[in-house]
Amino acid sequence: MIKLGEIVMILDMHRQGLSVSAIARQTGVDRKTIRKYIKRGLEAPAYGPRKPRATVIDPFTAYLRERVAAYPGLSGRRLLRELKDRGYAGGYTTVTDFLRDVRPTSEPGFEVRFETAPGEQAQVDFAQFHVVFTDEPATPRIVWLFSMVLGYSRLIWARFAMHQDLPTVLRCHAAAFDAIGGVPREILYDRMKTAVIGEGETGGIVYNRALLDLARHFGFHPKACKPYRAKTKGKVERPFRYIREDFFLARSFRNLDDLNTQLRQWLDVVANPRVHATTQRVVVEAFAEERLHLRPLPLAPFRSVLRLERRISREGMVSVGGNAYSVPDATRRRLVEVHTLANEVRIFEDGALIAVHPVLEGRHQRRVEPGHRTLRSPPRSRSRVNNDEIILHGSGDRVTQRPLAFYDAVARAMAQENRP
Repeated sequence: MIKLGEIVMILDMHRQGLSVSAIARQTGVDRKTIRKYIKRGLEAPAYGPRKPRATVIDPFTAYLRERVAAYPGLSGRRLLRELKDRGYAGGYTTVTDFLRDVRPTSEPGFEVRFETAPGEQAQVDFAQFHVVFTDEPATPRIVWLFSMVLGYSRLIWARFAMHQDLPTVLRCHAAAFDAIGGVPREILYDRMKTAVIGEGETGGIVYNRALLDLARHFGFHPKACKPYRAKTKGKVERPFRYIREDFFLARSFRNLDDLNTQLRQWLDVVANPRVHATTQRVVVEAFAEERLHLRPLPLAPFRSVLRLERRISREGMVSVGGNAYSVPDATRRRLVEVHTLANEVRIFEDGALIAVHPVLEGRHQRRVEPGHRTLRSPPRSRSRVNNDEIILHGSGDRVTQRPLAFYDAVARAMAQENRP
């Protein structure tokens, strides 16, 4: 194929008066070709359309389209891991470029990022998830994800629970502090009722008393974000979407324990060892630095008490938080006092402790302490002594059995006595 520079040279020689044969001898180009370009003039050579080149992602595009159609919220990182399990050898950008063509992206916004010093702040919130456990396939359930995110390192601690109540909040705080090995100086909350009751007459925030007890015990300062300003808690809000898209979608869970087991594994293997998109640091490496700045854990366990009054059922059970806990058979009062701690339930009768149970997760569960069921009704077993009598064990009475003819004779004698 003749190049554009050669065409220019041929046309220039032609303008200088050289013949076609002379131009052919100097350029080595065929005379027919020279005549063609002299007749056509200066035009860029025309090329046919190129055949599309094969790319590394081509064998996986059908799978990606299917996954995005079924679960539009799946993250690019999650899909990259799935493709690598299927033999994909390309990079993350190739995947995201393809995903950009098959699903729309949200409009970018402009936000001011607020960073905190190591150990200074954590953010806490709940998010609602809908799940059908394979152990109960006919029962859709709502579960709540409690999440605590450290502001500096972005380390995530999270746990699913069946309730969003105060005992769950206290229990999850204590478990999170124990897991990270310390306490941040400040924890930021939204206006959830388990943290914030309302505002005082002077405009100050009124916090739940049990939450304040928790804060005093562990040594942190609770702080409520401004109303209708959820983005002030962006460090914990964004991970909810990340957890939903990268972990929760397209998975199955047997029950709540299995859900939390898989979540802990995902946090340890995927979420916390990743390079954070905002800070560009490996989360666990940043946490190793931040951990040195956390407040130490208190020596004594947290023992805040929520006092309730509950009635004992006919089965000897007390209902607390949708679950039933046993009391001893010897309990005499129908009304007892229940103290709910972060991780256990205590039952009192007239001020005396009669039962202690670990807090049950979920609803409609029962726990019977083995030592509570000691009284048994005596069995009424029968044993034949001879042909004329049967002993009923347990009553203490011996009853003699006689032939029917005997009773018939007694009846005739009584009838004769009653005649006038």
